[in-house]
Amino acid sequence: MREPFDTRTGLNSLDLPGRPEETRVVVAMSGGVDSSVTAALLKEQGYDVVGITMQLYDHGVAVQKKGACCAGQDIHDARRVAEQIGIPHYVLDYEDRFRKAVMDDFADSYAAGETPIPCVRCNERVKFRDLLETARDLGAAALATGHYIASRQGANGREMHRPRDLDRDQSYFLFTTTREQLEFLRFPLGDLTKPEARALATRMGLDVVAEKPDSQDICFVPTGRYTTIVQKLRPASAEPGEIVHLDGRVLGRHDGIINFTVGQRRGLGIGASGPDSEPLFVVKLEPAARRVVVGPKDALETHRLTLRDVNWIGDAPLESLPEEGMPILAKVRSTRPPVKALLKTDEGGAVVELLVGEGGVAPGQACVFYEAGRGDRILGGGWIARAESRWRPAPPSDRGLRAGSER
Repeated sequence: MREPFDTRTGLNSLDLPGRPEETRVVVAMSGGVDSSVTAALLKEQGYDVVGITMQLYDHGVAVQKKGACCAGQDIHDARRVAEQIGIPHYVLDYEDRFRKAVMDDFADSYAAGETPIPCVRCNERVKFRDLLETARDLGAAALATGHYIASRQGANGREMHRPRDLDRDQSYFLFTTTREQLEFLRFPLGDLTKPEARALATRMGLDVVAEKPDSQDICFVPTGRYTTIVQKLRPASAEPGEIVHLDGRVLGRHDGIINFTVGQRRGLGIGASGPDSEPLFVVKLEPAARRVVVGPKDALETHRLTLRDVNWIGDAPLESLPEEGMPILAKVRSTRPPVKALLKTDEGGAVVELLVGEGGVAPGQACVFYEAGRGDRILGGGWIARAESRWRPAPPSDRGLRAGSER
C-alpha cells in the first residue's frame, strides 16, 4: 500500500479525501488470512476500521470442514483477529438472504442443465449489495475486502484491474461489479502476492490465520457433492432420462441430469460400442426432455457465445461498439487464461466470437471481458446463455446424423 496520507493531494492510501484516522472503513472479514490481513493493514495505517462477518449458511456440518468459509470456525477466527488488532466486530445473519439469492439460484441453474458459479452470485447479490449498504449505514467511506484484484482511478472513474499476483487473480468472480460499487469498494491486497500476505499475517502475530488453508469448493456444499444439495432443493432434477448421441441414437439411461456437466467423459455408464469407438463426452443437457446429449470431443469446441445479463464497465457505452466488433480478451473459465475474441452487441445482450475454440464451455458459466493487449483491465462480462460449435457431423448419407451442435 502507499503511504497513509499524501499532503500534496489531500488523499489517503485508499484514494479517499482525509487522513486515515478520519476515515471509517468496513472490512468484510471471512475468517481467512486475506481478509484478516486487509483489516490489520488498514488498522496499522490508522484507519477507523470496523470488521463485519456474514454468517451465510447453516454451519452445522461445515464447522469441521477444512477450507470452508463464513461458517462456525471462521466466524470465531474473524472475531479473534478483530479482538487482537483492536477493532469492533459484528456478525450479521445473512442466512435467509444467502439461501434465496445464491443457494436457490444455484439449484435452479443446475436443474436447468447449466453450470452455475455461486461465488459470483454471492459477490453480486450479497457482499457487494447487502453488505455494501450496511457499510454505508455505518458511516463508512469504503468497504474493503481481501480479494486479489486491483482498482485505480481512471479518466472516467475507478477501473478494475487484474492483481499483481496473477496466480490469485479473482477478476473472473467479480465481473458483475458495477461502476457505482467500484467507487465504494477497495482491495488493499491488489499489489501483494499470497506468500507476502501470509508473511504479513505472521509479522502481525495473526497466528490463528497465518497458515490457514484457503477456502475450497463451494462453501455451502460441505461434502463436495453438489448433487446432494440440488436434489434436496429441487427433487425433480434427479428424474431419470435418456443418454442420446448427437446422431440421434439412444445409448443408455441416466438417473438425473444433475449428475452430468458439459465436457464430462467419465461416469457416463454407456461404455464403448466397439474396439474402434471414439471417446464420447457430454455435449449438452436438455432438461425439459431429461436428455443427456453426448458426442465426440470436437463437438465440445466452442467458437461463439451468446451472453445475457451483461455488465459493462468500459469507457464507451456498450451500444456504441463498431458493427464489426471490438477486439478483447475473453475468459470463459476461472482457471484458463484470457484468449483473443471479438465482442459484439446483440438484442438485449452480447455475442463473443472466440478466435480459437475453447472446450467444455457450458450455459450458466461466465464470459469475462478484458482489454485487448496486456489484458490487465477488466471491462465486464456476461452469463453464457448459448455456446455454439463449428463442428458438424458427417453427411446424413453416412450415418443419418442430424444437424450440428449447439449448446
